[in-house]
Amino acid sequence: MLIAQELLDDVVAHARQEYDAECCGLLGYGPHAGATRALRVHRATNVFASRKRFEIDGRELLRVIDEFESDGLELGAIYHSHTHTAPYPSQTDINFAANWPGLEWVIVGLADEQPDVRCYVIEGGSVQEVPLEVG
Repeated sequence: MLIAQELLDDVVAHARQEYDAECCGLLGYGPHAGATRALRVHRATNVFASRKRFEIDGRELLRVIDEFESDGLELGAIYHSHTHTAPYPSQTDINFAANWPGLEWVIVGLADEQPDVRCYVIEGGSVQEVPLEVG
């Protein structure tokens, strides 16, 4: 995943602001200088307002995907935070990802003083970390 620093900063700020519950959101990907990169962040609402799970309302999800597509982007990643654990997909995350093949999963870990942001591909229950490049 390739993302500009200001977009990554927005994702981390969202995680910090929603610290009492997992934040969640969507990243719109598009072509940029011959590569695919995150070009837009959409801060979504966690309908569960929980520290242990997240879900984005289906209407909000469809509206944002339509907006992305209207602007020549595609849904490339779903992000969320882990407020008290490492930024590694939980079993709940792995199960949820089964409904979204081909997406990347960005997790912001807030367990330590310095946020830790990781990116994964989750396919068939298998988790593979992918590089998160800022630029």
